[in-house]
Amino acid sequence: MGKVIAVAGKGGVGKTTIAALTVRYLREHGMSPILAVDGDPSTNLNMLLDMQVHKTIGSIREGGKTEKPFGMSLHDYLDYQINMALVEGDNRVDLIAMGRPEGKGCYCAANNALREFLSRLSSSYPWVVIDNEAGLEHISRQTNRDVDLLMIISDPSVRGFTTAIRIKELVGELENKVGQCVLIINRYNGEMPNVWEKELKRVGLKLAGILPVEPLVQGYDLQGRPIIELPDTSLLYLELQNILTGIVM
Repeated sequence: MGKVIAVAGKGGVGKTTIAALTVRYLREHGMSPILAVDGDPSTNLNMLLDMQVHKTIGSIREGGKTEKPFGMSLHDYLDYQINMALVEGDNRVDLIAMGRPEGKGCYCAANNALREFLSRLSSSYPWVVIDNEAGLEHISRQTNRDVDLLMIISDPSVRGFTTAIRIKELVGELENKVGQCVLIINRYNGEMPNVWEKELKRVGLKLAGILPVEPLVQGYDLQGRPIIELPDTSLLYLELQNILTGIVM
């Protein structure tokens, strides 16, 4: 059974960047093939990984209501569509995008079948990296897999940190088991405030490290360049490697 790494936190704190660079780290350390799961409805992890997405799980769910060919079972239809939605990369990294989440009046038969297939799909990879939308919905809703490592990301703001603490408190309410749970503070060049240290102790959340501000990231975003191509000398990637070596290896 493979390992699952999930990335969570408030919107805008850099979750997708860290998820993409985590995929790069695993690949460079020979821990492939890797399945990257884009759990954000905006579907942009693929751009950071330099991959193309043409179909999402959300579109498959909706298509199961109206597009299933006559004489084809729902089970077979969804199996075929998920295989079509899987983006197979040239660098031993595959990607699947969740797209729009389940809503009111959800197609329960399709949702249950999708969970089954996604669980089976992810089980065939030694490493799975999940880039979550804000919150933990996709960890519990879209897959039956447990999470081995939950990386909660915060920026140096009270809102980001408060969200991180709340996520840690919510972990115990999930049906899925979460193994190691750590905090990473992103885009910060200072020391963590004492009051934050007290909060971390209160909820039992370990600080894995602090990632520095990386000017290259903004430039890459403006140019539409994939973050996964940051140079080896990037201070952000160098520090993230140190963090991941301590919690993954």
